[in-house]
Amino acid sequence: MKITNKHNLPQTIVNAIERPNYSKGNAALSVTELIGPPQLVALKHKHESELESDAADMVWSLFGSAVHSILEQGADEDHILEERLYAKVNDWTISGAVDVQRYTDTGIDVLDYKVTKAYSVMHEKPEWELQLNCYAWLINQNKQSKVKSLAIVAIVRDWSAREAERVNDYPQAPVVVIPVRLWGKIEQEEYINKRVHLHQAAYVDVNVGTNPKACTSEEMWEKPTCWALMKEGRKSAVKIHWDKPPELPDDKHYVEVREGERTRCKSYCPVSQFCSQYQTYLGEE
Repeated sequence: MKITNKHNLPQTIVNAIERPNYSKGNAALSVTELIGPPQLVALKHKHESELESDAADMVWSLFGSAVHSILEQGADEDHILEERLYAKVNDWTISGAVDVQRYTDTGIDVLDYKVTKAYSVMHEKPEWELQLNCYAWLINQNKQSKVKSLAIVAIVRDWSAREAERVNDYPQAPVVVIPVRLWGKIEQEEYINKRVHLHQAAYVDVNVGTNPKACTSEEMWEKPTCWALMKEGRKSAVKIHWDKPPELPDDKHYVEVREGERTRCKSYCPVSQFCSQYQTYLGEE
């Protein structure tokens, strides 16, 4: 991937971005890729040398890496940090680096650091549960000790003391520990196998020139078109209507159309220009 510097960031920052220390090792998929959209991952692998990303868009990932490095200094004797584990599924090797494994007399507590926004803490991301259960599965494949708990350690980069006082469900501190549901071994095994088969199918389709299975609405972060019933003098909607435009109760109300969009495809997918599904959608729009 080529790194651009459209906003003239200091070269030191650009150099740090261009010299990442992350590697998934000798593996077909990392856990992050495994839980991601198969079509996106397969296209990214195929077009890696053609992709571009601007340094300004990667600053927060650099900040997250820096926080991980600093927190390594806080390890206790019963901690194992940043251990990369491997396991094979249907001839593909899967790998994942577990931030913290805390050993106790009854098993292993798995902790994963996230540098994130307050919104993500207030509206927990489903992929956190997927990722940590994949780590638990990897640990079970490699070790005798069982995993007994999973948790996200969220470092809230936009935390505000004022908002913490004003909003009930706002994080009450800039660091929040969020427990994550630990699946049973059968549920983990079924999920891992299903994901590997989906990624293998997408890989074959992309490399033989056929269209892979389309991304789902959830994977595209799709927002449908809706109609907001608005009232003069009020900024927020009185009510959101998803099926059809509402009738106006009086002449002080009006309807605002909020067009749907595929948020990930539009702003966050690195391979949208190579994706026939999204290009077809743009043509229809």
